[in-house]
Parts: sequence; structure tokens; C-alpha cells
Amino acid sequence: MTEPLTGPLAPKRLQIVSADPGWPVRFQTFAQRLREVLGKRALSIHHIGSTSVPGLAAKDVLDVQVTVRRLEDADLWLPELAALGLQTRSEVQADDARPSLNWPESELAKRYASEPRRTHVHLRELGRANQRYALLMRDYLRANAGAAAAYGGVKVQLAHLHGGDVDAYYAVKNPVMDLIVAAAEDWADRVGWALPPSDA
Repeated sequence: MTEPLTGPLAPKRLQIVSADPGWPVRFQTFAQRLREVLGKRALSIHHIGSTSVPGLAAKDVLDVQVTVRRLEDADLWLPELAALGLQTRSEVQADDARPSLNWPESELAKRYASEPRRTHVHLRELGRANQRYALLMRDYLRANAGAAAAYGGVKVQLAHLHGGDVDAYYAVKNPVMDLIVAAAEDWADRVGWALPPSDA
């Protein structure tokens, strides 16, 4: 679950690019900076989203999930994140509600910061549905190349057809993600998936 950029920071047109083998390196460099600042206050730091899946076409923007014990504690760290060059967006307090997932509002809460057009940082509480979702989707797509390729193809076509209309792009992309997560839940049960260790 990522937040589309809006306002002056938004790209003029959504661009989906071929997978870049440099994305994991960019993540590790950025995550190391985060870890140096946050230390053990960050329970885990994960590379999430499409750039975390080898071979998957994506926007050239990293998504990083920082798992915390309490979001209220994370609020106190925002000046430290700003010192890293991140812009905090206080208006983003939750992931978008998805009727098909039927989660209570408490399971969507988060904090958000970004390096414009380079990195999105999602701070989420351990054990919340949105924290688990990001990791389950990532691990399922990593383990299922066919699903990842199909998802990438959908995104490429959507960007071609609706790249100038963010709302139209996500109106189609989000239900596709809901279909994927339904398959991911079955896969998780079958393989005994559990939350993975921190990437950094």
C-alpha cells in the first residue's frame, strides 16, 4: 500500500519502468542511514513495494516500511527523519481504506515521509494489518514469478492508458492488488509464511 503523490510533488505523468538491479542497493544505502538514526527504535526496516520484487516493473521510487511499537512514539522522531532530508506529510495518517479488505480504521494507521520522487517511508505498527499486508504481498510476488509478471504487465498498460490520471490508474490497480492478496493469503497458509526478519 503506497500513497500516490499529489500536489506540487506529484509527477506530471505516472511512469512505470523496467526493473532496475540498482534498487536493492539504493534501499540498503538508505536503510543504513535510517538505522543509524533510529537504532533499535525501529523494530524492523523492510524494502517493500514493487521495487523490492526482482524483475517487477515499477515506478522508480523506493518504498520502505519502518515497523514501530507505537505510532505515537514515531511522531517524536519526525524531526530526525527531516534531518535525513525526508519531508513529513502530517496529513497522511492512514493507508487508504479498501472496502474489499474490510479492515477497521485502527488497522490502517501509519505515518509517512518521503524523499520527493525517490523514496517513500511508511511507518506502521507491529501486528497491524497494513504492516503485514506490505510484507505478504512482497514475499508472495517474490515467490511467484508468474503473478509478478502479470501484475507488472497490468501496471505498464495502466500507465500507458491512464498515466496522466492518477485516480483512474489506482481505481483499476487497487482491485488487481486485492485479487493478488487473496491468492497471497492462500499461499501463506500453504507454505506457513510468517513475518520476515528485518532487511536492515
